[in-house]
Amino acid sequence: MKMSSREFLDWGSKSITLLAMSGAGKTTLANKLPRDKWFHYSGDYRIGTKYLGEPILDNIKQQAMEVPFLKDLLLSDSIYICNNVSVDNLAPVSSFLGKIGDRKLGGLPLDEFKRRQKLHHKAEIAAMYDVSEFIHKAESIYGYKHFINDAGGSVCELDDEKVLEHLAKHTLIIYIKTSPELNATIIERSKTSPKPLYYREEFLDQQLAVFMRENNYTDPDTIPPDEFVNWVFPRLFTCRLPRYQAIADEYGYTLDACAVARVTNETDFIQLIAAAIDQQTP
Repeated sequence: MKMSSREFLDWGSKSITLLAMSGAGKTTLANKLPRDKWFHYSGDYRIGTKYLGEPILDNIKQQAMEVPFLKDLLLSDSIYICNNVSVDNLAPVSSFLGKIGDRKLGGLPLDEFKRRQKLHHKAEIAAMYDVSEFIHKAESIYGYKHFINDAGGSVCELDDEKVLEHLAKHTLIIYIKTSPELNATIIERSKTSPKPLYYREEFLDQQLAVFMRENNYTDPDTIPPDEFVNWVFPRLFTCRLPRYQAIADEYGYTLDACAVARVTNETDFIQLIAAAIDQQTP
């Protein structure tokens, strides 16, 4: 939604969507806000607990069934397996997404990888549509005055205008724009801990073809999984930046990540957004 800075400051129950790449400071910023006043909605947490909960468990069970000792215990109902997804621990979601490549190195066949990507795409759309319901529940049931949607980094990849329109109708969309220096830091950090990622299928097909050609691979099932993730991440990062900016230009406002990092409390946050609205309103 678009509004004046005065309208924003006078908005009694503020609802905000934070949009940015992982590492830009979304979750850190959300954690600086008073927990008794701001309901923290994590899109990735909702995906992992509601929409991918069963597929994630099925994947874990499948791995466990390959271990004879665990297989016997599972088949006799002597043990059970559960997720422990939290806002601060999304590893089960990442492990389900997986990486393309050699199964002996923990990779997934391309068809299975794409199947999981499609499940994640569907789940992320559903989680973003849930935002309006949770805004209502956060206040009516739990008594939270304000709401912050810590959206996943791949929201810009959904290519679904209706989802963005829904978010813009119910929240003020704020894009945290990173500096070239921070971009370099995020990319460098990814090399030491390459994480599973969501890709648009068109982007994945294009980049995978280039990677295989440049590195003389003829079969994606022989690729070392981390090798492809490390190679593709800077390209994915660069591709997402204009997509974030386009969403902010159309539906919301942009904050500088360096300014966001200096926020220490709720007042700083509110004033920073109000100033951005003034600066970016024609």
